[in-house]
Amino acid sequence: MGFVRGEGRDQGSLFPVRLDELIPEGHLVRVVDVFVERLDLGALGFEKTAPAATGRPCYHPGDMLRLYLYGYLNRVRSSRRLERECGRNVELMWLLGRLAPDHKTIAEFRRLNGKGVRGACAAFVRFCRHAGLLGGHWVAIDGSKFQAVASREKALTREQLHREQAQAEQRVAQYLAELDASDKQDGEALVTEERLRAALEALDQHATTQALMEELGQSQYVAGEPDAKIMRTTAGSQVAYNVQTAVDAQSALIVAHEVTSEATDNRSLEPMAKAAQQALGAKTLKVVADAGYSNGEQAAACEASGIEPFVPPNRSGNTHGGGMLFDASRFIYDAKSDTYRCPANQLLRRKQLMRAERAVLYTTSACGSCHLKSQCTTGGQRHVMRHLFEDALQRLRRRIEQHPEAMKLRRATVEHPFGTIKYQIFGNPRFLVRSRWAAGTEMALAVLVYNLKRAANLLGGHGLLQHLAATSP
Repeated sequence: MGFVRGEGRDQGSLFPVRLDELIPEGHLVRVVDVFVERLDLGALGFEKTAPAATGRPCYHPGDMLRLYLYGYLNRVRSSRRLERECGRNVELMWLLGRLAPDHKTIAEFRRLNGKGVRGACAAFVRFCRHAGLLGGHWVAIDGSKFQAVASREKALTREQLHREQAQAEQRVAQYLAELDASDKQDGEALVTEERLRAALEALDQHATTQALMEELGQSQYVAGEPDAKIMRTTAGSQVAYNVQTAVDAQSALIVAHEVTSEATDNRSLEPMAKAAQQALGAKTLKVVADAGYSNGEQAAACEASGIEPFVPPNRSGNTHGGGMLFDASRFIYDAKSDTYRCPANQLLRRKQLMRAERAVLYTTSACGSCHLKSQCTTGGQRHVMRHLFEDALQRLRRRIEQHPEAMKLRRATVEHPFGTIKYQIFGNPRFLVRSRWAAGTEMALAVLVYNLKRAANLLGGHGLLQHLAATSP
């Protein structure tokens, strides 16, 4: 029994005359084409939407956007790889009408059209809202680290900088001493001018870097990519960005995202929640996030905007006396008098505002003669600290206690999109472009592609095409 064999290369055959016959109905590449066709590219911020009166004609930004969306749909992010695909990929030939821009033109489009790409991403979220895909009641917020282009070796902390600067100063002093000694002995210099010049240049570079860090108010600096920071990732400590997403719980569509330089998430609750509220056009909204987003001030700001946050408050326990003394919960706060009442029925009054801890300190002078002092404190007085936004933190705690299912909803909603973006769209969790703005452009492409795929899964390719066709351009 023989093998399955293909046709001979000299065999005549009849291929479809039209490229359109090679693309199945409802294919995602058709969705990309219709979606881009209905965008007002000029209003979204794309450049060169109108042809120039003179000079060589440029590529239409709609065709370049189609190319990038197709590339990210198929884990092809490199401009050189996209250039090669234009000459051999039938789907791209259909999508672009056999256009084949070079890699420099492709890369330049992504560099210059960050605003437009972000606008297209937001436009698809609006389309999903009008199509009824978004629930608009619950949103899950989470952050994940994506590696930057710069390597770990390019990052300097203040401690490293001071150590290297001291070493450079020591080398310069040593070289100068050796030169002075050789001059006195009228012998051959052990140190060349080139080595001394290199040491002085290194010292000058360290001084410049230190001045820049102080000007920016940063504790670290990454040469070549100052927006990025050293962050803990699953692969260890790396130079990275923190990508924030807000995901609709009903549809698992990403309604808002942002690329930040914050190593932690505790200052991202309010901006992400408000961005999601604006994207959904909702007056009220419930948002859920993990304990890394615990922030009383931001929780209070969310509540003032009609957003109800469900976040486990990240509070340290009362370790006064190793846990053997009265817990802080035994002290009752009275908001009218701004005082605490201790277990011995004594009042603790406001003593001072602690700005660094964002808290107020309360104490009393009655501890010396108190019969419960041995159970309360080992010092002269017992102190109780109250956070400036303690009420908001207490409301967070009560919400989580009353609705423990909110944390299950968070895990089921927000973690899957990150996995899809990292490994099915990016291929690996690393950006290809430098600077936070450029990384945000690349993430906007990835989020748009994720939402396109998710909407196609919810409606089917034909259904999504019908909804797009029914939407006014």
